[in-house]
Amino acid sequence: MHSWPSPVVPAVPGEAAPLRLHDTASGRTSEVAADRVARMYVCGITPYDTTHLGHAATYLTFDLVYRLLLDAGHEVHYVQNTTDVDDPLFERAERDGVDWKELGDRETDLFREDMETLRVLPPRDYVAATETIDEVVEMVGELLERGTAYVVDPAVDGYADVYYRHRATPDFGYESNYTAAEMAEAFAERGGDPDRAGKEHPLDALLWRVQRPGEPSWPSPWGAGRPGWHIECSAIARNRLGMDFDIQGGGSDLAFPHHEFSAAHAEAATGEGRFARFYVHAAMIGLDGVKMSKSLGNLVRVRELHAQGVEPSVIRLGLAAGHYRQDRSWSDAVLDEARTRAGNWRRAVDRGAGADATAAVADLRARLADDLDTPGALAVVDSWADATLAGDESDPGAGEAVATAVDALLGVWLGDERG
Repeated sequence: MHSWPSPVVPAVPGEAAPLRLHDTASGRTSEVAADRVARMYVCGITPYDTTHLGHAATYLTFDLVYRLLLDAGHEVHYVQNTTDVDDPLFERAERDGVDWKELGDRETDLFREDMETLRVLPPRDYVAATETIDEVVEMVGELLERGTAYVVDPAVDGYADVYYRHRATPDFGYESNYTAAEMAEAFAERGGDPDRAGKEHPLDALLWRVQRPGEPSWPSPWGAGRPGWHIECSAIARNRLGMDFDIQGGGSDLAFPHHEFSAAHAEAATGEGRFARFYVHAAMIGLDGVKMSKSLGNLVRVRELHAQGVEPSVIRLGLAAGHYRQDRSWSDAVLDEARTRAGNWRRAVDRGAGADATAAVADLRARLADDLDTPGALAVVDSWADATLAGDESDPGAGEAVATAVDALLGVWLGDERG
């Protein structure tokens, strides 16, 4: 599956700061000591609705990670999936009276357009779940051979589904650090099926779902059917990045069960230890203090904001005003502040000469490298812009230098307002 066009990322003079990120599994913030090729996997959308600000915040978070890795001299092998075969997609297609494949393709195209609008760097491998059925079948087979998966007795309800034994890895739960009670609650709320008859344990996760009437299916040794959710990311990441890759990313609601099981599947199939070195999670975005959700109908969509004349750089600045690991809210006040900030930065850059850019760029790098401290990074550029607008013209090339750094590291374009 094709990705989207990449914006140009200019080189920033000076020395990059080592990137430090917070790892959900360990609870520590430490340096991402990647090799020359940094390897990152970020879980993609289920394509049944257009991109809202919650989606945007997640992908902008890992866009910053990508940019900082590039700035530090790494090549980045970035992989992202799209879950184009799943219950929410089928339910929306049935509701709207359209073919599920047509709906998925349309929404994936819209997502690409939104990512291009926001100047998000594209993944090298953009992979649909439906493109990797053979890989999933292979991994399910490996898990069955190792005794870490089992087939439900079809006498229970007529369907011989395949499940993963959640206790198959001795340190299951290390990624999310959820308690047993938290696991049970999240599993039921986030796509699990704890009450499915015939399972050995309520937390065992679906690997292969035998075809039900009206559902699409693909062949497998266990009968025609389709993959479970977690196994697709496990197979896609392992087969493109290998084990012990640098960063597994996504929204905080994926820490359990999705990332926990994705890691467990790969670790159980290979016996090679930890799936990823860092598990990094972006927090949730609300609207006027209320969590955004489809059920509440309070989603703010990227393309709707853009159609209203909101610059992509303003959207980026609004979402960057809060730290990526803190739940935060979008509001008219946030939007107004982002517009004001973009205007101040642009006026300062347009002066050409300004306050010392070398120090400002170094501080910007340092703040971003410290677990993506975007509020601190924005404050650095605010201070530079304020000093410049107050008349400090000590650095004749400051405007261009700061604009280049803000473009490369924050993805914020300070040229004409179309950016």
